Amino acid sequence: MRKPRLRAQPRAVSQALSPTLLPLGLGTMAVFRSGLLVLTTPLASLAPRLAPILTSASRLVNHTLYVHLQPGMSLEGPAQPQSSPVQATFEVLDFITHFYTGAEAHRNLDVRILLTNIRTKSAFLPPQPISVQNLAHPPEVVLTDFQTLDGSQYNPVKQQLERYATSCYSCCPRLASVLLYPDYGAGELPMEPMDVPLFSTIRPASPVARSPKQPVRGYQRGAVGGTFDRLHNAHKVLLSVACILAQEQLVVGVADKDLLKSKVLPELLQPYAERVEHLSEFLVDIKPSLTFDIIPLLDPYGPAGSDPSLEFLVVSEETYRGGMAVNRFRLENGLEELALYQIQLLQDLSHKENEEDKVSSSSFRQRMLGKLLRPPHKRPELPPSLYVIGLTGISGSGKSSIAKRLKDLGAFVIDSDQLGHRAYAPGGPAYQPVVEAFGTDILHKDGIINRKVLGSRVFGNKKQLKILTDIMWPVIAELAREEMDRAVTEGKHVCVIDAAMLLEAGWQNLVHEVWTVVIPETEAVRRIVERDGLSEAAAQSRLQSQMSGQQLVDQSHVVLSTLWEPHITQRQVEKAWALLQERIPKTHQALD
Repeated sequence: MRKPRLRAQPRAVSQALSPTLLPLGLGTMAVFRSGLLVLTTPLASLAPRLAPILTSASRLVNHTLYVHLQPGMSLEGPAQPQSSPVQATFEVLDFITHFYTGAEAHRNLDVRILLTNIRTKSAFLPPQPISVQNLAHPPEVVLTDFQTLDGSQYNPVKQQLERYATSCYSCCPRLASVLLYPDYGAGELPMEPMDVPLFSTIRPASPVARSPKQPVRGYQRGAVGGTFDRLHNAHKVLLSVACILAQEQLVVGVADKDLLKSKVLPELLQPYAERVEHLSEFLVDIKPSLTFDIIPLLDPYGPAGSDPSLEFLVVSEETYRGGMAVNRFRLENGLEELALYQIQLLQDLSHKENEEDKVSSSSFRQRMLGKLLRPPHKRPELPPSLYVIGLTGISGSGKSSIAKRLKDLGAFVIDSDQLGHRAYAPGGPAYQPVVEAFGTDILHKDGIINRKVLGSRVFGNKKQLKILTDIMWPVIAELAREEMDRAVTEGKHVCVIDAAMLLEAGWQNLVHEVWTVVIPETEAVRRIVERDGLSEAAAQSRLQSQMSGQQLVDQSHVVLSTLWEPHITQRQVEKAWALLQERIPKTHQALD
């Protein structure tokens, strides 16, 4: 994928920030969707200041925060400052990691450190001419850590800042500016660079002695790979290092198909096209001079294993062994080894007991469990005082245990299997039609339908199965409506229809929301074998006759999982129930 060509945008016009937005130390609300943070403090002195700087910036910007590094720049001189190259050293790479780590405290912000002026020593390309860089989200405000002696919002300094920002990047026509003056606390922070370097987080995988000031080598072409689901700060470190190393082209492999099967909650992964879209926007924003080839990664080696033009590969601590395997594969096929750059994992200090202790997309997916994923259906034909949930999931998913937990929280539960038994019973609404369709030889001697015999008739026979479901599904739906009326009579406000075939039967028309319980297919097979005494082949055959977990999730409003310990499941259900209680009144107001 080549980087898209962006049309030039008009240069920004400066505008002073309204004094009502200041001072920043008084809990100012975020008022700008996008901003540009220009950092002028030397990197070694900047590291201990990052937390208050980010806190101050987050009070003004609530979505995209671009970051531009220009250590040592003054905004008080007579001449207009110009953007100048920053030498790419290991100190710079460590600082980028440190900054994205600090941004974890502000996950509402999409932080993007811009790399256009960060240069490696390279003989590959001539110096780039200075030009205005387009950004996907043109900044509405420019911020800086630069401070005047009197601590004021000094207009000449702000004008210098605005002119500097618009000479580098496309900004909104009415650009505001703020000198942040973060609250660094009572202790005095050193103004001069400290001798203590940042903790080393990035290194060539072959350990070599290096100093923080050591320049980073540039390469013409390299590669990086990952799933890149819900692009987060750890991804951004990996990608930023790769972008700094590459001078011409970066190949980005995005895991797809078979490589996704082992992921936690793969049903909640963003579609490949969506992941690529977010990835492409980020990459073009941070370094538009590169050509990006974004391709699906379908095997563990990908292009890194076969492309002779590649020179380096960026890996994380947990994918380092994979990088070594790629190099062995290359050597076996007569190709040179790639230079491996290993990135330390970012720690997630807020992870829960069932989540990874690193910043991870799988943890983000787990946090989606119980949350509303899409707007509920409006169902004016249903009883106005009753909110109906359709609970479904593949066989063995633990759906019934979820239904029991919801019942304990106050829901009225309708078991569709029990309704099916009622419908089949002699005198039941489906009894005579089923006997007429399949014959009296499906009956026990006492006249009761032998469900095993009936099941053997329809199993693997789509025509016979359709005859049966055409009889049963409308009958069960009508019985469910009667049960809803009983729920209203009992004063219940939430009703749950527990139905494995909810979507296949078209019963989503009976509910406001579809809740799906998911587990890996391998776990479902294990549970079915243990619970029903079936062979693995029979259990797999049962699952193949149902909609997949992915198909169910694609039509669901809420997703739950029983993959972990029972108390984790209980917490999920309680979370989903509490969020449901918050939105029920709003939904009914919408229905009215």
